[in-house]
Amino acid sequence: MSVVLVEVWVVDDDASIRWVLERALGGAGMRVSAFPGAAELLDAVEVAATAPDVLIADIRMPGGDGLEVMRRVHGKWPALPVIIITAHSDLDAAVAAFKGGAFEYLPKPFDVDGVIELVQRAAVRNAAVPGVAGLRRGAIIGQAPAMQEVFRAIGRLVSARVPVLITGESGTGKELIARALHDSSVRAGRPFVALNTAAIPRDLMESEFFGHERGAFTGAAGQRRGRFEQADGGSLFLDEIGDMPLALQTRLLRVLQDGSFYRVGGTAPLTVDVRILAATHQDLERQVGEGLFREDLYHRINVVRVRVPALRERAEDVPLLLQHFLSAAAAELGTPVKHVTPAALERLCNYAWPGNVRQLENVCRWLSVMAPGDEVLPQDLPPEMAPGAGRGAALPSVPSQTPALSAGDDWEATLRNWARAELQAGRGDLLVRAGAAFERALIESALDACHGQRQEAARRLGCGRNTLTRRIKALGIEP
Repeated sequence: MSVVLVEVWVVDDDASIRWVLERALGGAGMRVSAFPGAAELLDAVEVAATAPDVLIADIRMPGGDGLEVMRRVHGKWPALPVIIITAHSDLDAAVAAFKGGAFEYLPKPFDVDGVIELVQRAAVRNAAVPGVAGLRRGAIIGQAPAMQEVFRAIGRLVSARVPVLITGESGTGKELIARALHDSSVRAGRPFVALNTAAIPRDLMESEFFGHERGAFTGAAGQRRGRFEQADGGSLFLDEIGDMPLALQTRLLRVLQDGSFYRVGGTAPLTVDVRILAATHQDLERQVGEGLFREDLYHRINVVRVRVPALRERAEDVPLLLQHFLSAAAAELGTPVKHVTPAALERLCNYAWPGNVRQLENVCRWLSVMAPGDEVLPQDLPPEMAPGAGRGAALPSVPSQTPALSAGDDWEATLRNWARAELQAGRGDLLVRAGAAFERALIESALDACHGQRQEAARRLGCGRNTLTRRIKALGIEP
């Protein structure tokens, strides 16, 4: 009985990435060919008689990017699954990758076991996601793994027409996600209409949604088109849908079922083509159980769910967001751009941010006006960010079994001094000993910070749970 090997091509200008993928995929029984750049790969494509089973391509390489490589490769092999990997991940890159026909979009650092499983899935399917045209730039910032999941979800939904339910705490940017879903879709050239159901008086909600005819009620001096008509052909974003009255939920359900409705006071049915994007910070499942939200409507809008993480779940994005909002505030207010000192940045990164990204944006405006000079010091921060100030103060620290370095310590210099001393003493195995100690310290610190929750610790470390479990066992780390 013959064994059919999976053939994988890898193109990445980073030799270490090529080495890791060759070793991991080869160890999983696959045949791997690696190329250092786009030119070398495209030369191989030109002379190859048959396609590989899977192509893994870096998105940014000298001499040609992964998206162009994917486009040219698909010109010869349209069905070849392409996995795009990148160390510079953002929403535009994720959306562009999926629109270009990528099978998957994978931010670095990635879990090696996860890559093996992904390649196996791609080889079995041997198909790519169909692309669509019309990319429009988004305005969402995030490098954290939790945000990368959001970007990938948006990318996967570029050609979908299904309703999407966006969940997350207040201030996390749910409307930005809704706009990105619209701008990345085939409806990008059509209207995007946003409606906050919590901000409309209940007696005007029906008219706001469906419009009204002249004389339909006191004050209705003329005909008015409702939000459904305004959004025809595009997307209707229903923010805080959990606050919608039950009577209006019933009418909304009917529109979602057949796409038709009547204006208030009208007799002629109207039909529209609208994609519903809904958002809420509430627990709709609990509201359904308490009879406050219709179960059939919940299932109708909850076809695909995108959860937007709280800012405290992606603290590594705080410096990027600070830079963006401080620049925007300076332009808005006509002031010089403030620069945050390392000590102030450490406090901001450790702050719990109960108001999420919206609160951070407002703090940047406050600092642009109130902080003296061009540099922001810890004492310049708002009073609620002082140590021990109460709700929203610094996240609780967890005692560690290993000494911690402060933000000002140069741990690389310390490591170099240790290495010099060991080498001068004639001792060897430095890489093995230091690597194991370094990995142990990172894993133990992550487990401490996450209270032993391995899934969350793996996410914070940037690896898969299976990889973390294997390394815990190999290093003999106590649970």
